[in-house]
Amino acid sequence: MEVHLIDGTYELFRHFYAVPSARDAMGREIGAVRAVLHSMLALTREGATHIGVATDHVIESFRNDLWPEYKTGEGVDPELLAQFPLLEEALTSLGIVVWPMIEFEADDALASAANAAAQDKRVNRVLICTPDKDLAQCVRGTRIVQFDRRKRALRDEAGVIERFGVEPASIPDYLALVGDAADGYPGLKGWGAKSAAAVISRFKHLEDIPPDAREWRVNVTSPAALAKTFAEGRDRAFLFRDLATLRTEIALFGSVDDLLWSGPTSAFPALAARLDSAVTTKSTAGPPSRVREPVQVRAGRGRKLGDI
Repeated sequence: MEVHLIDGTYELFRHFYAVPSARDAMGREIGAVRAVLHSMLALTREGATHIGVATDHVIESFRNDLWPEYKTGEGVDPELLAQFPLLEEALTSLGIVVWPMIEFEADDALASAANAAAQDKRVNRVLICTPDKDLAQCVRGTRIVQFDRRKRALRDEAGVIERFGVEPASIPDYLALVGDAADGYPGLKGWGAKSAAAVISRFKHLEDIPPDAREWRVNVTSPAALAKTFAEGRDRAFLFRDLATLRTEIALFGSVDDLLWSGPTSAFPALAARLDSAVTTKSTAGPPSRVREPVQVRAGRGRKLGDI
């Protein structure tokens, strides 16, 4: 058995900027939702049987209380944000398990679901379907892996080490030093990917880094300056590590059997008809403006949601 865990937030963002705009009879933008549903149906046609989708029902989370500059929904296109509730409704009607997150983030749900699914001996592999580097910390050997569906690229533990230079368990320590602009925390000044990877690969965790750079015995530029920066920003680094650490104990399902997709619910045909009938327009400009010209474009690569 394989379990596919989908980053619904990533999928909605990706499709919002990748597909033409589409509006339903009430003028509401639904193009990204329709595209994500087609993507999920394609996943089932590829053989996926056990599926869970995590979404950020709200962008803010408990991490905003820890770090005021943590990411928020500010600056996100309102027509994108407005599609989250519809996406959650549509996926549920399609018969796919959805976890809309409020206090925690979708990434936390994916981490928790991966951890829980891996406890079941029937599960041969858990695929966390997102390229987000935060989720690299969840990879374990070849049993819990990351899968970038767009690039068809699979990353196991060896792949994480090759990409970042550190083991999955050290990813939060690595991110604490280099920062994560997408999530809104800067890391420590002067620490880049190479220096962080060199030091963390040797000492694994922040608390094990010696204060004296002469004890590091790694090939980095200006080790004394890095050690000074780390000493002065030690508390902040530990805070950033906490921000980067995904929570893995959120109770989301009782058994992986709960994730088995057995087809659409009785509510799906009506919703599919609404999405299929939406007027599609062709984009003349990419993000962030998404300027449109009203040209009829066939959606779903020739398929209709109501055809399933």
